[in-house]
Amino acid sequence: MENLPHTFNSISQLNKALGLPAPLHPLISIANYADITADVSELSKALVLNMYKVSFKFNFSGKLKYGQQYYDFEEGGLSFSSPMQVLSVAGGDADYAGLTLLIHPDFLRNHKLAATIKNYGFFSYSVNEALCLSQQEKEIITALFESIMRELKSSIDNFSQDIIISQIEQLLNYSNRFYNRQFITRKVVHNDLLESFDEILKTYFDREESLFEGVPSVVDIADKLGVSQRYLSDMLKSLTGMNTQQYLQIKMLDKAKELLSTSTLSISQIAYHLGFEYPQSFNKLFKRKTGMKPLEYRQSFN
Repeated sequence: MENLPHTFNSISQLNKALGLPAPLHPLISIANYADITADVSELSKALVLNMYKVSFKFNFSGKLKYGQQYYDFEEGGLSFSSPMQVLSVAGGDADYAGLTLLIHPDFLRNHKLAATIKNYGFFSYSVNEALCLSQQEKEIITALFESIMRELKSSIDNFSQDIIISQIEQLLNYSNRFYNRQFITRKVVHNDLLESFDEILKTYFDREESLFEGVPSVVDIADKLGVSQRYLSDMLKSLTGMNTQQYLQIKMLDKAKELLSTSTLSISQIAYHLGFEYPQSFNKLFKRKTGMKPLEYRQSFN
């Protein structure tokens, strides 16, 4: 039981554990890391929050990990987590200052954002896939945090919740824009990941064991690349216009076309080689994506 993560279902409960003042609103708050007075080492190595968390670090010390590589970035940035994710408690080597925005799901209830917040993929990214901010971007995020804090400090009326939710949406939309910029500016890094993705698939297709293993899953590929599934999908969308499943299918079809045009393997053998349990599934996918049946594609080369 000692190794289980601490679970916090309310902001008040979390603030008390961290030695922070009671929140101005029971369902949403902004806390400053500098105000933490409790000894966080008393917590377990991990904790679970039943709330959305947006952490705004003013600066990072040392290096930040992206996939399997490390990069220096001292300007700070944003990281996101959704309710019931397991979070690691910052250790002694994570020396940074910043703010944390906590949003309980009940605060969004009956608002459109309660459903659309799931569309912001970065809530499913790993912590090491944080958004690194330029100085100009940091100023924009600072202003947004300050506007939310001002509204929280104001007297609550019938418009308070709508105003704060609109400010949260603005924060998330800017974060979307900045993540898209990061995919572009870190294109070299992401191209390396793409090459690693292709190498994983090549190794898979070239192994006889693929016959018994089935089609590689998105989960397995993301694990091998050392990134979260959603980050991998969004990265591929930025570079190729396709999500992970679509990209995987295109690569499988490319290999199928190669085998159909250069080998004497039967259609069933090719389907099994690519990991399909049933040749009919392979035929259906090939037809849907190319407009031709595998046999028709092969005959077009004769």
